[in-house]
Amino acid sequence: MTQTEFLNIVMPFKDKVFRLAKRLLVSTEEAEDATQEVLIKLWNNQSKFEEFKNVEAFSMTMTKNFCLDKLKSKQAQNLKIVHSNYQDHNISLQKDIENKDSLDWVGRIIADLPEQQKMVIQLRDIEQYELDEISEMLDMNNTAVRVALSRARKTIREKLTNTHSYGIK
Repeated sequence: MTQTEFLNIVMPFKDKVFRLAKRLLVSTEEAEDATQEVLIKLWNNQSKFEEFKNVEAFSMTMTKNFCLDKLKSKQAQNLKIVHSNYQDHNISLQKDIENKDSLDWVGRIIADLPEQQKMVIQLRDIEQYELDEISEMLDMNNTAVRVALSRARKTIREKLTNTHSYGIK
């Protein structure tokens, strides 16, 4: 396989790998390092691509495992989540501040979710993967993925509702 062929396979989902790594590791630098490590592993294993049903799903699984290993290591104490991939230049300053505040709250709520729920919400609601793909990536059955997703969404909804209705009776 040539370098160009490899890049044609890997480049369409490289950003998804980065976003998953960023969601789990939080630090942009750590996520960039994780993405680079996954791409190097893919390059080194390109001869096995035919064995994989879905190279993208395999790379997301590799990313998840790499990030979880990294989190278990010594560096896990310093990480915090900052999620800001939302931009709309056609809204008022007040609305912009409200949106950023809501995104900040959601980011903090997601950061406090259990790891499994955090990964499921990232893969489903942010990366837009199908439930079957998520269950394969995370080595979970479909029902467990749906339950984790439901619990994560419920937690986010409850905490957002409590935060934004605080003081209103």
